[in-house]
Amino acid sequence: MADGIPDYTAPAMAAQKAGLKAFQDRLAAINPASWPIARRVDYEIVRAEMSGLEFDHRVLRPWSRMPTFYAVIQTSEPDVPLREGPEIHGVLDLWTFAFPLDEPGKAAVKEKLAAIPAVLAQARANLVEDTADLWLLGIRQKRRESADLANLGKRLASSAPELVPLVEAAKDAVDEFRVWLEEHNKTKKGPSGIGVAEFDWYQKRVHFVPYTWSEQLRIAERELERALAYLELEKRRNAGLPALRPAADLAELQRRQKEAVAYYFDFLRKREIFTVPDYMTLSDEVRSFAPPERRDYFTQVSYLDPMPLLCHSVHWLEKQREKRNPDPVRGTPLLYNIWDSRAEGFATAFEEMMMGTGLFDRNPRARELVYNLLAFRAIRAIADLKLHSREWTVREAVDYAVRTTPYGWCLPDGATIWGDMAIYLSQPGYGTSYVVGKVQVEKLLADYSRLKGYDAGLKAFLDEYFTKGLIPQSLIRWEMTGLDDEMAQIR
Repeated sequence: MADGIPDYTAPAMAAQKAGLKAFQDRLAAINPASWPIARRVDYEIVRAEMSGLEFDHRVLRPWSRMPTFYAVIQTSEPDVPLREGPEIHGVLDLWTFAFPLDEPGKAAVKEKLAAIPAVLAQARANLVEDTADLWLLGIRQKRRESADLANLGKRLASSAPELVPLVEAAKDAVDEFRVWLEEHNKTKKGPSGIGVAEFDWYQKRVHFVPYTWSEQLRIAERELERALAYLELEKRRNAGLPALRPAADLAELQRRQKEAVAYYFDFLRKREIFTVPDYMTLSDEVRSFAPPERRDYFTQVSYLDPMPLLCHSVHWLEKQREKRNPDPVRGTPLLYNIWDSRAEGFATAFEEMMMGTGLFDRNPRARELVYNLLAFRAIRAIADLKLHSREWTVREAVDYAVRTTPYGWCLPDGATIWGDMAIYLSQPGYGTSYVVGKVQVEKLLADYSRLKGYDAGLKAFLDEYFTKGLIPQSLIRWEMTGLDDEMAQIR
């Protein structure tokens, strides 16, 4: 930090890069061969984080390639351990503050608002690379941030009017930066994807995913085919049942949400899916209602039935559990989204797992939504892969998603698909982690049942699985089963 501003200038980044090798050498000097598997897993996690920093400097270079790196305001908490994709230190995370602001809150918000013009001034000097799609995504990001700052100004007008001039100055800086991006983007022609070879290096050395780009593409395509086929079979199975009907208004949406959350927790406990501590909760509040023309993909799903996405909301339950994790390595969210195959893969797998255990039996047509969700995630996985192989531009990836998603639920200019593409281009493999991680969970459950005995049960599996923390699936498999074939592929 320099005068309260994070320093991502070329000299600062060169100094950071130069300091990395000493840490890697210290780690390499430690021989963990005689350690128990759990401690060897910790060793691999530390090595992966160092490899992540190495990759940042060698390939990703978000400070010089990605305008989206210079995020200045976030309005919502991520449902995963850390923000998806790289961003600067010191972002104004509004969701961490209680409104109206108390005096410490006002001081913190003031400091962050005051830094925004200087952050974006530095960004203009740092962003020197030709990455056309990443610049396009940066323009969209700054439009959203400008609107968020405008809303913040209205929110503070009565309770903290002294902060409003700082909000306005920050908004002006964001708007000016967007105009600067638009002007310079006219000359940008270079690719934003990292290429297949670097994608494979990153997936194996940092995220410990044992599958290559080509293998992940085959997995995603197979899951898409299966999801679309079984969606048709479910529709035939349910042909005599009333069609799913979207909630008519906010009151009905709120009622459905409350009922679904209560039923979900009751099901988890009575069916003994996993141990549910008393501290675990999910919000059952809904505060807004979108008209049909503004309903993007996940809104379409939740308005028909909230239960499938409640299954995916196991994310929030995991965050509550991990806050109580005292482990010195695993108790801190892993850098570089190294947890993606575990967090997103499990949440995706859990939707279909809960369908298999009977959660949707009271409303069988909701099973159609589970397959629809899987199809959408496979579609986004394919887009992630084709972006980084440089076969598709971001617009081509969006067009593919729009035309392939069932029922036209993916809006062509919607925040969902464009936000996802911004994550995937800045965080290679995040889009594939939903589907590839899901396949890894299923593989582990099969291995566990075979090795522990088919009477071991789902609850025993999940309770042990959760004790390993939010770390790559391949490491969890090694620790739970002793099977190191995936780690052998990675090494």
